[in-house]
Amino acid sequence: MERTLTDALAGDAHLLFDGGMGTMLQAAGLVAGEVPELWCLTHADAVTAVHRAYVEAGSDVVTTNTFGANRLKLAGAAAVDDVFAAAVACARAAGARYVAADIGPTGALLRPLGTLSFDGAYNLFAEEARAAARAGADLFIVETMTDLAEAKAAYLACRENTDLPVIVTMTFGEDGRTFLGTSPEVAAVTFDALGADAVGINCSLGPTELLPLAKRMRAVTAKPLLVQANAGLPHVEGDATVYDIGPEAYADAVRALVDAGVDLVGGCCGTTPAYIRLLDRIVSDRRPATHTVEPALTVTSAQNLVALPQGAGRIAVIGERINPTGKKRLQEALSAGEIDYVVSLGISQQEEGADILDVNIGLPGIGEAELLPRVVEALCGSVSLPLMLDSSDPLALEAACRRYPGIPIINSVNGSPESLEAILPIAARYGARLVGLTLDEHGLPSTAEERLAIARRIVAAAKDAGIAPERLLIDCLALTVSTDQTQAGETLAAIGRVKRELGTYTTLGVSNVSFGLPERPLLNATFLAAALGAGLDAPILNPGSARYRDTVNAYRVLNAQDAGSRRFIERYADWTDPYRAHTAPAPASSGEGAPARRDTGAQVPEPGESALQRLVISGRKGEVAACVRELLAATDPLAVINDELIPALDEVGARFEAGTYFLPQLMASAEAAGAGFDVIRAALPADAAASKGALCLATVKGDIHDIGKNIVRMLLENYGYRVYDLGRDVAPEDVLACVRAHDLKLVGLSALMTTTVKSMQETIELIHREEPEVRVFVGGAVLTAAYARAIGADFYAKDAAASARIAEQVLG
Repeated sequence: MERTLTDALAGDAHLLFDGGMGTMLQAAGLVAGEVPELWCLTHADAVTAVHRAYVEAGSDVVTTNTFGANRLKLAGAAAVDDVFAAAVACARAAGARYVAADIGPTGALLRPLGTLSFDGAYNLFAEEARAAARAGADLFIVETMTDLAEAKAAYLACRENTDLPVIVTMTFGEDGRTFLGTSPEVAAVTFDALGADAVGINCSLGPTELLPLAKRMRAVTAKPLLVQANAGLPHVEGDATVYDIGPEAYADAVRALVDAGVDLVGGCCGTTPAYIRLLDRIVSDRRPATHTVEPALTVTSAQNLVALPQGAGRIAVIGERINPTGKKRLQEALSAGEIDYVVSLGISQQEEGADILDVNIGLPGIGEAELLPRVVEALCGSVSLPLMLDSSDPLALEAACRRYPGIPIINSVNGSPESLEAILPIAARYGARLVGLTLDEHGLPSTAEERLAIARRIVAAAKDAGIAPERLLIDCLALTVSTDQTQAGETLAAIGRVKRELGTYTTLGVSNVSFGLPERPLLNATFLAAALGAGLDAPILNPGSARYRDTVNAYRVLNAQDAGSRRFIERYADWTDPYRAHTAPAPASSGEGAPARRDTGAQVPEPGESALQRLVISGRKGEVAACVRELLAATDPLAVINDELIPALDEVGARFEAGTYFLPQLMASAEAAGAGFDVIRAALPADAAASKGALCLATVKGDIHDIGKNIVRMLLENYGYRVYDLGRDVAPEDVLACVRAHDLKLVGLSALMTTTVKSMQETIELIHREEPEVRVFVGGAVLTAAYARAIGADFYAKDAAASARIAEQVLG
């Protein structure tokens, strides 16, 4: 059957992509240190020959040799326009039916981990997108992405600067997450919501290992799914790097992927036309199955997905404390630009059990459009929860939604024409979920019927804007019962009718109900229980309130969200009921709630933890310095390092290893520890350095990729080590010179490209021959533990946390 791009993107046909480009160029003579993309200009016949081999093998889509053709990576060696023009011309000359412009990562870390801004990345990608469109590409493939924010910048650049289809694929490790902690579900839901034409997975692992990850994507999106796996893992045979899966075994594994619902297939590292020829036989006589996904409210951060399937009765708690109304300390922090304090509120609420964080920074005189994106960026560096962006300023919402790594909730739109006109396009453009307030230009209605009517208008206007009901949370507005006791009943009735008649989700600021009354936490918790019973899906509340938590925990047993009542039993098996104990209730006058009986907030250490350790573990950099200064008044500086900072970092490393912490949280904790080390260094005499030892790091000769190396450097520096960073494309002799100049005992080497592993091996051999007592650890996407042993490394660091353990083992 004929395979067309239009049919494939509509889900009605399979499409066959090509295989590895680097593999083929190496066979054609590409050597370590050469920039593959420049071959489009200097060796056009060789590039065209690779494309032609794939076309002859059956590829419908040929991918241009432009993976690294951004201005940052080209570094002035050629113009972006010229490389894309030549690359598309090579593909066309090969007889390609469809030409996909390849957009790879920039090679730089985005903030808050790195220095490149979202807008800076967008501009780099936009330059590529425009060049590809001018050159005549048919579609884009944004591939091998590990950072959700960077992938989003690339997607928006392609979508907003051209009218070509855009496919987005990310690369995952053996733990099922990207380098920065994104799961297959988060990636699929995010780019489905943004409007990508297809989503998927490339590079990463072999096709058998990618099968469960592809199934996880298939479960949450009906979009066409692309998988381009590696030919297994690389290893060394003589002087050559080879892959361990042959064409037949690869094809058998891809058949299983197609059976599982993958629509678009091809190959990545290690695959050749021989592999693609066998894949052509698999898809030539098949038609994809129809894919459907059950409706659900889905919200994502870079690391987490919160999903409330329609009709399942699950609930999600939205933490309310990042809101300056009535909070003098937060008002002062926002006015002073103290973002660390805002981050600490987010960390506390995450630890107290919030599922989503509301972020409201609205104060008179504050430029929300400038500050809200900064606050969001800082929160995303320390907190893994999805965010609800709460502002009445459309410019602030636009700026924050655009740069947010994931799919947020916008809080809010109301029923007035002005609000609908301003907010709905923002939610539609960025796939955001949306809170609809049941008020309009006439004010706040008093009856359930009037609230339902406004909600109905919001739902209809949203539908016209392309926003489905399952993306909406209607807020039926809780009014204080101290002035009108009938309002609680009207709110509850409105919630029930919205759920039954409109098919949306519901949210509610619960504590509003009790203003002006005594024992507010008791009233709030009772109203919360009633609202949940009426159909409330996402209560907005203070997760630090013990009464709220008790109500939520009990309700999650009753709605079967707490499977087997496991969490309820863990929390309450040793709990003493205050009523049975005849304990008088504690007085409370605000909606913040009574103190928790078992408070998990960051300010209260867990058993066995000190206050400083808790601050480091939770990444509270802004509070660490004061705590260390207080400790130094009565504690030896080395004791603070060895008994406080290092054990805390060890705990963070253990959580990272267990998959409960991700790279942003690991780095936030390391930076918090680094703030402590800075205080200790400043307190010591100038000749008494507080260092745990020194080492050098380098990306090897011929390799210009240094993201991983830079993360290792930042982590080790914050662990207290002196790091000599030699940069990228470093000759073996320069590494040896650094070792000798500083009398080092440990070297770390990084390589991302298979063509530069030979340089890594040469560097290791030189170090071991000239300085046999020096130990070398290696890391990089192309390496495995076995590969590291084969090239003579003493240690293999599979991630940044492993590098810290190696440094501790060698240097102490």
